Amino acid sequence: MPPRTPPPAHRRLPLLVTADGDLLDELLRLAAAGGTEVELAADPAAARARWLPAPLVLVGGDQAPACLRARLPRRSRTVLVGRTGQLDPATDIAELIGAEHVATLPAAEPWLVDRFAECAPDRPGDGTARIVAVLGGRGGAGASVLAGGLAVTAARARLRTLLVDADPLGGGLDLVLGWEQLEGLRWPALTATDGRMDPPSLVRALPSRGDLVVLSWDRGDLRHLPAEAMVATVDAARRGRDVVVVDLPRQLDDAAVVALQAADRVLVVVPAELRATAAAARVVAAVAPHCADLGVIVRGPAPGRLKATEVARALGLPLAGTLRPEPGLCRGLERGEAPAAAGRGPLAALCQRLVDELTGRPATGAA
Repeated sequence: MPPRTPPPAHRRLPLLVTADGDLLDELLRLAAAGGTEVELAADPAAARARWLPAPLVLVGGDQAPACLRARLPRRSRTVLVGRTGQLDPATDIAELIGAEHVATLPAAEPWLVDRFAECAPDRPGDGTARIVAVLGGRGGAGASVLAGGLAVTAARARLRTLLVDADPLGGGLDLVLGWEQLEGLRWPALTATDGRMDPPSLVRALPSRGDLVVLSWDRGDLRHLPAEAMVATVDAARRGRDVVVVDLPRQLDDAAVVALQAADRVLVVVPAELRATAAAARVVAAVAPHCADLGVIVRGPAPGRLKATEVARALGLPLAGTLRPEPGLCRGLERGEAPAAAGRGPLAALCQRLVDELTGRPATGAA
């Protein structure tokens, strides 16, 4: 079975959440004046899958209480909007749903047109980053190594890349890269974010080399990763980077769900073994409801001669790629060499193809 190519990179559209037909007509008119299309959701249930990826969210006053009850994650660039007399008092509920602004029509029409114009096509840096999330179908599957390889490969292609370690129990992706001595902030210093993060400031604060920036854990006490911190990070990264790679835990927490919902593609790494496939089935069942493009990477060797196509078929997923054994890889990691850094070998070839697919670039290799 050939690896499936995901759909080409798509532009994220502003999201309007309202069931008020008159308000919707007004907002559609303003969006057209701003030169952009929009996505529509009549209620929070319909909005949930598009809530985080959208570059701008406008919540109608009619749906604000429902959004509050639905406990949608806080995010930046959310606006509470309604007509004069419908939003009074609006300050309390705007703060509760995480709205940064309250727009009252018709007075706020020019301001809203400007906000829509910021989301119009051909504006660099506005929600253009592509996000891929990686997780293991079982412990020790090699997901962190694949995540590191993808990030290193993207950076070698001169793509501004952020590698995010979302697994508190993973040991730290800075160790995978051999970056543990580099100065810069780690997650514990960012978990108190208020939901707003400036992309250039984020990049300057984190450990980096060239086009690659890493957000990982320190060696201190284990801390919970709030969903709000992941929302702010993903939002800033989407605006300020070209590619974002997220290494996820197998047991999903709220922050992991945020990353899954924002990802353009999710890859599950599964060793070519029967028990690993059985374990991965549980992981897939938990992950699948939160993402639209889910594929499997099957890693050799196969002690029982289990084929990659059989693993993919058992999981009900498309086969996104295979990874042949690479004896020198583990030795290199122990010496502090970043995975796929040399651009040679099975891992590098697979990562190059996956990055090409993710970004819509012409294929430069196969795996």
